[in-house]
Amino acid sequence: MPSAPEYDQARKIWNGMIDRRPAVIVQCSGVADVINAVNFARESRLVVAVRGGGHNVAGNAVCDAGMMIDLSKMKSIRVDPVRRVARAEPGVIWREFDREAQTFALGTTGGLVSTTGIAGFTLGGGIGWLVRKHGLACDNLLSVDVVTADGKMLTASPSENSDLFWGIRGGGGNFGIVTSFEYKLHPVGPIVLGGLLAHRAEDGRALLRFCRDFIKDAPTELTTLIVYLTAPPAPFLPTEVHGKQLVAIALCYAGKIEDGEKLLKPLRKFGKPVVDHIQPMPYSVLQSMFDEAAPPGVQNYWKSSYINGLTDSAIDTILERGAKITSPMSAIHVHQLGGTMRTIPEDATAFSHRDAPFIVNLVTTWQDPSENQKHMAWTRDSFAALEKFAVGAYVNFLGEEGDERVKAAYGERKLRKLTSLKNKYDPTNFFHMNQNIKPNT
Repeated sequence: MPSAPEYDQARKIWNGMIDRRPAVIVQCSGVADVINAVNFARESRLVVAVRGGGHNVAGNAVCDAGMMIDLSKMKSIRVDPVRRVARAEPGVIWREFDREAQTFALGTTGGLVSTTGIAGFTLGGGIGWLVRKHGLACDNLLSVDVVTADGKMLTASPSENSDLFWGIRGGGGNFGIVTSFEYKLHPVGPIVLGGLLAHRAEDGRALLRFCRDFIKDAPTELTTLIVYLTAPPAPFLPTEVHGKQLVAIALCYAGKIEDGEKLLKPLRKFGKPVVDHIQPMPYSVLQSMFDEAAPPGVQNYWKSSYINGLTDSAIDTILERGAKITSPMSAIHVHQLGGTMRTIPEDATAFSHRDAPFIVNLVTTWQDPSENQKHMAWTRDSFAALEKFAVGAYVNFLGEEGDERVKAAYGERKLRKLTSLKNKYDPTNFFHMNQNIKPNT
């Protein structure tokens, strides 16, 4: 309740722009709590928000005047190293999941920031360092337990409620509250080849054109992330570049270290990098590499889209918009996709746009709320400039952008199927604090 001393802390989520005040926060410790909370909210006609890790940029984990169902205390993880399977509850964050799985040199595709929750990340798809080798997080789901809007718990898997299992793999939290995730695990590390190398922004055009050609036929073990950023005053960067704009290539090679080192030689020898920190490292360290760039409680506003390729024109546009970044905390991310993610049939899951080669995310971050309009304007202008290359949206990177962007995430055909599932499992749209798929009943 708002009068409780822990209330203000409990309602806070990662994105400091979101300042909402639920009437009640239910901190669940198990499935019984979740079922009771859903039943009470339904009978009381309360708006419901569901919090897992609370990392979603749109802020859907918290609502005004309704009930926040907080799952963050549900943190059970069990790894079966023989079957290579993990079962985890929805309050788990990737740092915690990886700690358990890496004990057995196992892993599955997780977030690029280790404080991201497994729940929303997986339900929206899940793009991470292992996406090209092992597919999306949702591609590695074996089953889930779901509490639906009528307070019932269902198991969804390929053999049980398979229509629901199709929908939750990319459909987000539209169909219920997942209380247990069962993942397929893969041999990962514990040491991988990873890190980043960075060049001065003025050398970015040549670097990105080289990188585009270099990764074109790269093995699935390699996943790269292009980052346009302002160099922080970090000890691993030369002092002469602090505060300067850089173009960096961050990467993970999830194969034999010696094979990765051989593969990456041309990239590391190209041009004059100001820093090269590609090296063998624990996978868990790689997973936390961007944590300091994504601190909790600051202002965040994103816009994102898949793009149809890194053409010369797209590269020029990215660099032009990067040169106009308004906050030293902001960045432009270009995620390399493809590989195993692309080999899975498009109709196998609700997740869409498997054939997109890249996704661009305008990660706009700043401290002072009085500067909101300036930084949001840069994001909108940059998104408009990139729109001619756009081929759809990714739900996990969407803010509050409306029905058209949700439609862009799924396409008309899949949206019709998802709407049919919504009619079946949540006909009153009880779960609507999400990238919402509206029922038509």
